Amino acid sequence: MSSVLYDVPGPKARRVSLIASIIGGLLILGLLAWVVLTLSQQGIFEARRWQIFTRGDVWRLLGNGLGSTLSAAALAAVIAFPLGLLLCLLRISDAAAIRVPMRVILEFLRGMPVVLMMLFILLGFGTSAFVAVVAGLVLYNAAVFAEIIRAGIQSLPKGQREAGLAIGLTSYKSRMLIELPQAIRRMMPSLVAQMVVLLKDTSLGYIVAYGELLRAVQVMADFLGTQYLFPIFFVAAAIYIAINISVSRLAVWIERRGSKKAAGGTAKAEPDVLEAAAP
Repeated sequence: MSSVLYDVPGPKARRVSLIASIIGGLLILGLLAWVVLTLSQQGIFEARRWQIFTRGDVWRLLGNGLGSTLSAAALAAVIAFPLGLLLCLLRISDAAAIRVPMRVILEFLRGMPVVLMMLFILLGFGTSAFVAVVAGLVLYNAAVFAEIIRAGIQSLPKGQREAGLAIGLTSYKSRMLIELPQAIRRMMPSLVAQMVVLLKDTSLGYIVAYGELLRAVQVMADFLGTQYLFPIFFVAAAIYIAINISVSRLAVWIERRGSKKAAGGTAKAEPDVLEAAAP
């Protein structure tokens, strides 16, 4: 049997792939061992460098930074996603007078660095650092969400929209009731990936003096000394990774639950369809 994209590998190809995987794994292990040995020679793993995490004020400062990171990311996501939906609908509007300018605006927002947006809002409008961070994240991520959802809508078969119009739905209702739910479900992995990017981009708030997690880490490193820089950054990176993994797993759970509900609804609807079609 063969795949759509490539032929199923034979015994020789599988053997070569196995050998390459073993060699690659050994190289990665060797690199990790070299990194650990180098750090150990520099005294990074000495107990005295990690004793700072027994202090309550260190964890309090990390907690404040984490709270600032999560609050900015949560507020930006809550605003950016519905704004992205609105921008997407304007971007795919049937009216060229709306569609063309919106395309220019989205391309501009996607092309602008997030940190420049934050600085412009902070200095141009005289806002607080929190407002500058949230507004910069909202503008950029709303444009990205709009393009992701638009790609999902355009990936649907054209018959979906034609069927909606054929049963009397308006163009707007066809978008909202038929195409948009399917597009969001189809593009859920990309939307979640962008949510993770949004969360990580809160670290750019350090540039505008916002007290997020990276800013808290830098403050602690400056106060405690550079010898504690690696342990503090290591713990902060672990926190970021744990949050991102949690967001990804939550999205997978939501997607699976939605698929089960959709399958259950289809199964319940089949008997009704059969009864209605019976003479």
